[in-house]
Amino acid sequence: MAKKKMGLEDLGGFVFSTDKDFEPDVHGNEENEKTLKPGDQLLEAHYSSKGRAGKKVTIVTNFVGSAEDLNTLGKDLKKKCGVGGSVKDGEIIIQGDVRDKVMSYLRELGYKVKRVGG
Repeated sequence: MAKKKMGLEDLGGFVFSTDKDFEPDVHGNEENEKTLKPGDQLLEAHYSSKGRAGKKVTIVTNFVGSAEDLNTLGKDLKKKCGVGGSVKDGEIIIQGDVRDKVMSYLRELGYKVKRVGG
């Protein structure tokens, strides 16, 4: 069995610093850990087919909060719409053009939602 190669991620994200006062950020970015209340957020519902071999998707952006809360919201949206999807790079990607369903469900939850594009 081959030995696993170590990458920069395994070293904690940095290798060496010449700065005497350098302190690594061991707690992560605390701003993203607090999730804003639904009423304080303005989410955008996009429609796209670019870069997806012509397949249509609905993308929800501008969520401010923890990755765990984003994943939970994405899971709820997929279940509500009865379709697949994923959560990547701070965006919820839902398969198909289901913007109306997504927007109505987000409004039920108390989010402000803006329709972007066609």
